[in-house]
Amino acid sequence: MKELGELAAVADQDSSLEAEISKELRGLADEVQVASLEAQLSGPYDERNAVVAISAGVGGTDAADWAEMLVRMYLRWAERRGFKAELLESTAGDEAGFRSATLSVDGPYAYGYLKTERGTHRLVRISPFDFQKRRQTSFALVDPTPQVESETEVDIRPEDLRIDTYRSTGAGGQNVNKTETAVRITHLPTGIVVACQNERSQLQNRETAMKILRARLLERKVREQEEAQARERGELRSADWGSQIRSYVLHPYTLVKDHRTGLEIGDPTRVLDGDIDPFIEAALSRPGQASGEPGIPTATEERAR
Repeated sequence: MKELGELAAVADQDSSLEAEISKELRGLADEVQVASLEAQLSGPYDERNAVVAISAGVGGTDAADWAEMLVRMYLRWAERRGFKAELLESTAGDEAGFRSATLSVDGPYAYGYLKTERGTHRLVRISPFDFQKRRQTSFALVDPTPQVESETEVDIRPEDLRIDTYRSTGAGGQNVNKTETAVRITHLPTGIVVACQNERSQLQNRETAMKILRARLLERKVREQEEAQARERGELRSADWGSQIRSYVLHPYTLVKDHRTGLEIGDPTRVLDGDIDPFIEAALSRPGQASGEPGIPTATEERAR
């Protein structure tokens, strides 16, 4: 700040410094904005890396294609932020896209940012899979969870697990579809089921599946704590964790609208290319978000829609 002040004083006599000062001011404004957002991320797990599960909902092949579009959107978002992101596992749709997919996103406050994306995302467009070119509405569920930092953080007893192996259904090498490399793990007390078939060995798939299971069990614990706090405060919150949070309309007009904050952006291409920070920032700025609560509509907001 002191250096900028000195430059500003000199700029009155040297106009060539104006561009440099403007650049420095923009950089400073960006740093202040990031610091302001991170100050609002005070939840116990907000600083952590994230695991993001995306699953196709109503809409058939269009929904599976929509789930894959969302996977790409979050990978692009992570790339824009300089985060490390990778596809941990995926199950292909019957004709196109993903029935389900799981990403890992590693970066400062990755979970804190992405928890605001939890909910159902709705797409309206002319279906590329309909020969009559009719408009199709499809849905996909986005469910971020914080990554577990140590195995002792989430207690998983071996007797609580049912582990099944099966042949991978995806494209692979010489042996990947001939041996039972895919793994499905069921956590019996909660009914949570995770599966992984992307890796070439059963051991690798099991390790990845356990990583996803630990993250989901930790998220379950977080949700139970938040619901208990909400009951103590007497808040009326929606019981539906799949509440529609955002609509992406590509036809008959173009618009992306967040139903929680009212924020609208008229360029869906820009958003689907990973520019979702305006929505994240608006969600974090909502009342109650500083306490670390996820961006989920209240029951009153849900009825109003």
